[in-house]
Amino acid sequence: MEDGWDTRTDGTVRLVFLGGLGEIGRNCFCIDVAGEIVVVDCGLMFPDPDMPGVDLVLPDFTYLRENADRVAGIVLTHAHEDHAGGLAFLLRDVEAPIYASPLSLGLARNRIEEAGLLDRTRLVPIADGERRRIGPIECEFVPVTHSVPHAFATAYSTPVGTILHTGDFKLDLTPVDGRTTDLALLGEIARRDGGIRVLLSDSTNAERPGYTASESTVGGEMRALFREHANKRFVVASFASHLHRVRQVVDAAVGAGRKVAFLGRSMTQNVTLAREMGVLRIPDASLVDIEEVSRFAPHEICIVCTGSQGEPMSALALMSAHEHKYVKIGADDIVVISAHAIPGNESNVSRVIDGLHRAGADVIHGGRVHVSGHASQEELKFVLTLLRPEWFIPVHGEFRHMTHHARLAEEVGIPSDRVLVCEDGDVVTIGPAGVDVERRAVPAGYLYVDGIVGDVGHGVLRDRRNLAEEGVVVVILTVDAHTGEVVTGPEIVTRGWVYGPEADELIEDAKAAVLSSLREVATEGTIDVETLRRHARRALGRFINERTRRRPAVIPVVMEV
Repeated sequence: MEDGWDTRTDGTVRLVFLGGLGEIGRNCFCIDVAGEIVVVDCGLMFPDPDMPGVDLVLPDFTYLRENADRVAGIVLTHAHEDHAGGLAFLLRDVEAPIYASPLSLGLARNRIEEAGLLDRTRLVPIADGERRRIGPIECEFVPVTHSVPHAFATAYSTPVGTILHTGDFKLDLTPVDGRTTDLALLGEIARRDGGIRVLLSDSTNAERPGYTASESTVGGEMRALFREHANKRFVVASFASHLHRVRQVVDAAVGAGRKVAFLGRSMTQNVTLAREMGVLRIPDASLVDIEEVSRFAPHEICIVCTGSQGEPMSALALMSAHEHKYVKIGADDIVVISAHAIPGNESNVSRVIDGLHRAGADVIHGGRVHVSGHASQEELKFVLTLLRPEWFIPVHGEFRHMTHHARLAEEVGIPSDRVLVCEDGDVVTIGPAGVDVERRAVPAGYLYVDGIVGDVGHGVLRDRRNLAEEGVVVVILTVDAHTGEVVTGPEIVTRGWVYGPEADELIEDAKAAVLSSLREVATEGTIDVETLRRHARRALGRFINERTRRRPAVIPVVMEV
């Protein structure tokens, strides 16, 4: 398949997984039907600690780039970054319309507009329960509850039957906005001719027993906190896209007689959009600019900000480091972190919490002020039982999450040979007679973003890791262009190997080792600069290894006079 992408129109349907299977983030898969492609979600992932300097991680777009003329449309299930954050990068390679709820389109539009790519797409708003033909596929959009408003499950009618993707969901019976998961519509789709041929379902909480608590419980906890700490100023950090959470915090604050200030670029943008669309209703009299919060007594104000993941330059991180221009944290503050740390961000969050405590604030985080937006085991089993798919593929989660979800499917009666645990790069071919899996059939590695997309390759990342672990040593010297003899130097500059002022003797010995090697070369009549550089690097590297058992990067700088 890699030598020329298969564009069969033989009645089969292929599911091409580019991200989100075996990881949290980068959610992206494609439905390839009759020579056309529908892309479902295009998310990003936050970098791991072993990815120094990397800002974001994207799916590998090779498959889509080489099939750009076949992409009929992009379906966005909801506006979280792990499902929508890569759209602005994908649109550099693919020109296609995006189908989503008006709110999801509004939240995604900001990033696309900032990238100057609005002319490469058409934003198509979708209503709850709407059916829309996208290329050769009829797609039905089913309302589901999640931690961002207006999320969808999507059902795709294809020549080989219905493929249903739950998106991120939970069965919240008392959602903040009253918009529940439409179980009746899901059941109706399952009862139609042929039922559900393939189900793809959210696996994030497949290890968690029981049911996920309702989002509305957070509102009660916030009201209780405002009563318990009536004389304190509140700083509440949340995801900027978690507008249900923001709504509950604001309602509780206004109910307690407080003014509300929003902080953080994405938070301010999203709140403005949500107010325009009626998702958030905040009296103008209850809002103040962040520049004015110092004029209010602690009990009169609540600040809602970004930074729940400990992002280095976020509002909350700057507060914890005493570097924020308008907000100085102290003993009069209660800081509420209303989110769960994304895997890989735990150390960043812990560092921010430590800084807030050092500043004298009380910090509240964890289960009391946060509930998950994903279904737990009993909800997952309920949906599996309701839909009774012929084939089941767990998606959205680390490998252990998908494995647990596969076991849940077997518990409710789906045969084990009809449960497929796939990974990024796999292609599932669905035919009239059966389903086949081709492992690692398309490129699905990480695309690292550092400033601009494609700026960081695997080689660069490997060098960064080596520099972080071993350091760098630069040897600088000047040689006579005619004789090859050393005129000045060598001088040795080091970062991350040894600290110069404390290792004078070691550095002097290193200089001597380089000089000795270059004198040997000069006596042999070699004056080629490249040869001198190679010998300087080799001599210094050998000396460092023998004396310190380390392998820093050695960079020789040889100048001629």
